[in-house]
Amino acid sequence: MASTELNPLYRTLVGFDRIASLMDQAARLDAAPGYPPFNIEQVGDDQFRIELAVAGFSQDDLTIEFKQNSLLVTGQRKPAEQRNFLHRGIAERSFERRFGLADHVRVAGAKLENGLLTIELVRELPEILKPRKIEISAAAPTKIVEAANDKTEAA
Repeated sequence: MASTELNPLYRTLVGFDRIASLMDQAARLDAAPGYPPFNIEQVGDDQFRIELAVAGFSQDDLTIEFKQNSLLVTGQRKPAEQRNFLHRGIAERSFERRFGLADHVRVAGAKLENGLLTIELVRELPEILKPRKIEISAAAPTKIVEAANDKTEAA
């Protein structure tokens, strides 16, 4: 994919060394299987929610792990007693779903209710990264200006 295609971006974006790897990671995530189905919702300026449809999974069957801007949700069903299904339409297979998270996004909480696993996310920028107004000070007079003033006073 290469730097040739991204050169125009590098000319206008400073400090985005990870952009190529992030785009590659996004392409791999997009090709992931569609189970379990999920929603991603923005619920506020810096608040997000991921909902996964995990019917048939209990809290003990689910694991949520956050590591280096990546959120990993896994579901592993424990073997149940042998049952004789005439039709089996509810998927109970194990899964692993990854989500890439932006810098400074953290998991605020998770809950399982009515077959939906809801993960709350919040972006918390450190003070140094928040927008701030920079005060502009007046320039001190230079020696050239002072020398010009001395000549006019002598005349």
